Amino acid sequence: MPSLFRTVVLGLGAALVSGAAAQSVQPSNQQLASPEVERKVDALLKQMTLEEKLGQLVQYNDAGHIAATAAQLAINPEAKEQVDAMQLAAEGRLGSMLNTVGAEHTNAFQRAAVEKSRLHIPLLFGADIIHGFRTIYPEPLGLAATFDPELVRELSRMSAEEATTAGIRWFYSPMVDISRDARWGRTAEGAGEDPYLGAAMARAYVQGYQQDDLSKPDSVAACVKHFAAYGAVEAGREYNATDMSDIRLRQVYLPPYQAAVEAGAATIMSAFNALNGVPATANPYLLQQILRKEWGFNGFVVSDYTAVMELQNHGIALTPAEAARKAILAGVDVDMMSHYYDTQLPELVRTGQVPMSVVDEAVRRVLRVKFALGLFEHPYARGTEVTSAVPEHRALVRRAAEESFVLLKNEQDTLPLAKKALKIALIGPLGDDPLQMLGAWSGGPELREVVTVRAALEARAKQYGGSLTVVKGTEIQGTSNAGFAQSVQAARQADVVVMALGESGTMSGEAGSRAFLGLPGNQESLLEAVAQTGRPVVLLVFSGRPLELRQAARHAAAVLEVWFPGTEAGNAIADVLYGDVSPSGKLPMSFPWTVGQEPLYYNQFPTGRPPAPGMDLTQPPGPDSRFVSRYIDAPNAALFPFGFGLSYTRFSYSKVTLSRRAVPLSEATREDAKKLITATVTVTNTGDREATEVVQCYVRNLGASVEQPVRSLEGFRRVTLKPGEAKVVSFDLGFPELAFYNKDSRKVIEPTHYTVWIGGSSLANQEASFDITSDAGAGHTPGR
Repeated sequence: MPSLFRTVVLGLGAALVSGAAAQSVQPSNQQLASPEVERKVDALLKQMTLEEKLGQLVQYNDAGHIAATAAQLAINPEAKEQVDAMQLAAEGRLGSMLNTVGAEHTNAFQRAAVEKSRLHIPLLFGADIIHGFRTIYPEPLGLAATFDPELVRELSRMSAEEATTAGIRWFYSPMVDISRDARWGRTAEGAGEDPYLGAAMARAYVQGYQQDDLSKPDSVAACVKHFAAYGAVEAGREYNATDMSDIRLRQVYLPPYQAAVEAGAATIMSAFNALNGVPATANPYLLQQILRKEWGFNGFVVSDYTAVMELQNHGIALTPAEAARKAILAGVDVDMMSHYYDTQLPELVRTGQVPMSVVDEAVRRVLRVKFALGLFEHPYARGTEVTSAVPEHRALVRRAAEESFVLLKNEQDTLPLAKKALKIALIGPLGDDPLQMLGAWSGGPELREVVTVRAALEARAKQYGGSLTVVKGTEIQGTSNAGFAQSVQAARQADVVVMALGESGTMSGEAGSRAFLGLPGNQESLLEAVAQTGRPVVLLVFSGRPLELRQAARHAAAVLEVWFPGTEAGNAIADVLYGDVSPSGKLPMSFPWTVGQEPLYYNQFPTGRPPAPGMDLTQPPGPDSRFVSRYIDAPNAALFPFGFGLSYTRFSYSKVTLSRRAVPLSEATREDAKKLITATVTVTNTGDREATEVVQCYVRNLGASVEQPVRSLEGFRRVTLKPGEAKVVSFDLGFPELAFYNKDSRKVIEPTHYTVWIGGSSLANQEASFDITSDAGAGHTPGR
């Protein structure tokens, strides 16, 4: 456990671990805390004027434009002002730049800063490199479906290698916001609904980007975003407010951020949203108390785009000066694009409204990262710039796409397709659109290098002697049915129909909130018309979020969720369709039966009136089923639940066994209690194909002082098995997996009853139980 978790035994035997109570914590990144770096920072800081200090806290894009909405301009007409970023760099009044890409471009600005400014302080170039720079891999939500952190580390390393050749040393990634509402567009950028999976992915991104050594020329500084709880915005609407208890914040939404900080993340980005009435960009509880005091974060915090300016829209600042003062005092070190720190802080410092010590500390944090990155020694772009997909990287992104696909339905073993002469009709607006294979935030790829579904299936048809007919049918958000007749005709002449339907890349990501989650436009009508031909339909779903597929799934014999797969999209899809690879992806978010269920997630809290086991919630309520927690017109459950995903083979699970049935509380409360109990299961491939299963371990805690979820993911393993092969899989459960936050926001273990399930989804039914027992003489029993 991290050092902030100090374990003590309380009163009746509850084990307390409290970040808030920790007196001191170790710095989260030891490289930033090195004495050598600190000596360099001290020496440089002593030479800096106020103007030069504030320059390090200023970030613009290359043109220096200050982007602003109409509402922002109404509050601050100066927001439209344009500044000369090149001149600022030359004068030492600019510390970092965003979305300034390309070796020639970044080097020009860097030369101005390093060669012309008085103190020669290099710039730091950041960019939204979310899922690849030139060689694009699946969006993060798709990567989360792999349940493969090691793969994510490899991909992150790959994108850092590519981007550093263009002078980029700072990624605005990973986005680690927990998202339980599929209406939120930025769901695509995260790891889904579960904090355990989210934390595992957060660590992997940071480790891949930073390599535990920022000074390596192909390392980049990670920027963890958006701190905090941005994924819980009300109604799933972008930039909206978030309101929740401290228990839920700490138990569900903060773990991925903390995991990234513990992995050594160099920077954090504050969120657009307000949390419990206080905008994150002016929230000292988040930025000072939790992030710095409890977690020991020693990197710097950057605002999101114009978020300092937007404090006026939030209504907590009446003037630009007040917005700047509240942001920097709360702990925001760098102002991204608001033009407030450089224009407002000089007077605020002069009048004592912002102490010089606050400015100095913010500058220290920025300089530490620059020294740790080795920018002073090697300020320019590394090597020969990568301007197109790297051939050596294509195999990795192809494997990533293959692992990300989730098989949701496969009636009568429609898939895999037979490797023989087949007449295939490829129908749908996403069948031959390279741009839509990439999704949102897709770096700078060459579209000609993207493999579409059409290109890959044409190659297979040539290889196997079959034929392929391609019909677009409709537009992604189209309303015309002019292409329906041709689609139906093509389907009738085919042996099998592959339909490529779903969202466009711009329908998810930032500002991509949706109130309806069905297939856009008239795609569902097209699907229904094609299905009426009686030909077997394989539905490929492209999306950056869970969609409402209840009706669509009825019309398809097989449904494969492919997200936005990236550069090798078509080849990866063909590999899975033809059975070269068995799908192994598992859902990182629950797919709803209807959008009215959102927010929807598997690890819900119990209720005093749960539906009876076996109660049919698809039917209208009767006298015995009405006054329970249910909808009267839809089931409670997801259409496809978290952790679900089919394979081309079948897996069976033995009964779960535990290393013991009771754990003394005094043992459970030890700070080093990493292995209190071991849960074991045997997994067997009972089919006739080699395949990979994601084995998942879930835990429930009953009898605690605070209500706990009905089950929570606390471990997973990817296991590859040959036909008939069996493997024993074990999960060690210790304090991190068994502890929870109590009503005082303290992390505790109490004498309670635990149930453990192991299986292939969040519906796993093989279980075993154990107890945390009170120490002798404590007189405490579970639930008291």
